[in-house]
Amino acid sequence: MTSPSPAVTTVFEPPAFVPQFVAGNRSRAIVCGLDPHEYDRVTVGLDTLHDWLPAFRRVGETYRAAGERYAAGGHGVSAGDAFRTAARWLHCATFPPLADHARTVAVAREADAAMGRAFGYLDPGAVRIEGQGFAGWLRRPVGTARPDRVVVVVPGLNSGKEEFHAVDEALLRRGVATFSFDGPGQGVLVDTAPRADYHHVVGRVIDALATRDDVDTTAGVGLVGMSLGGFYAILTAAHEPRVVATVAVSGPYRLDWAELPLFVRETLTVRTGSAGAAEEFARGVDLADIASGIGTPLRVVEGGDDITPGVLAAERAGHEAPLGEVLVRAHGDHLLCNAQSGWLPDTADWLTDRLG
Repeated sequence: MTSPSPAVTTVFEPPAFVPQFVAGNRSRAIVCGLDPHEYDRVTVGLDTLHDWLPAFRRVGETYRAAGERYAAGGHGVSAGDAFRTAARWLHCATFPPLADHARTVAVAREADAAMGRAFGYLDPGAVRIEGQGFAGWLRRPVGTARPDRVVVVVPGLNSGKEEFHAVDEALLRRGVATFSFDGPGQGVLVDTAPRADYHHVVGRVIDALATRDDVDTTAGVGLVGMSLGGFYAILTAAHEPRVVATVAVSGPYRLDWAELPLFVRETLTVRTGSAGAAEEFARGVDLADIASGIGTPLRVVEGGDDITPGVLAAERAGHEAPLGEVLVRAHGDHLLCNAQSGWLPDTADWLTDRLG
């Protein structure tokens, strides 16, 4: 992939954007698993957004080194916790759309490797599965050799499989296996361009799961899509007959390129490789005449405070789908990170019941 010139990325220039970016990502980082006090200590010292990645990377490297020390001393639980925390800091380091995209790619790979080390201690039964356009982890509930309820967790624009462990854990506790993965333009695959026809990727994920003898997908799978992943999940539900129930959290129904905030446009530009490719991708994010054809249950979860210019919320899809419903939490921000208890337990139950 060809990286755009540094001139493309201008969101780093306005001085006021740093505190806005720090505040806007605080609840997201906390839900991802970062300690809020440590987040505040690290971000208060950022002079420009250029400092974000190296600052977060340093913290991640500190935890990774701690994991190595714990492992050398035979303390597996502490090692696993440290590697997992390292992975989360390293993943959060990739949030800004650096024009030097190679730096983002390198740190995303470090996050992926750290999470692999963490699972070796914390969830040794986790299985790495990779295929064309995806890479992720299959996790099974404790004590279940071949679970017959499976949910695929789909990340969004600048998120990845390291970010949504709370969703995984909520489902695992309910006896549901999860497959959280990175697709094109996400996480460890951030060196590839995102694609609006993402349902083909999820189809290949389901193909891969269907061939395994440690999980049973004969009754179909569920989907949980987060942010842009909500669009991907709804799109997949319309095209993939093996999907039996879908949840979309803070997903878009449609994107208007001209109205999108500078940060979103620059993130798309960096990750697609050019402004033209980014605009073409944005035009492809449109659920018109799609949601109405979904014949399986769909729940769309929205936060009342999640308002982004140029983004028409997927709430409309929840009303258009024949078996759709909408859950709104009035004080919720994007991904309802500040209102997780208001949507996740009930939604995990909703999805588990429909997989039964």
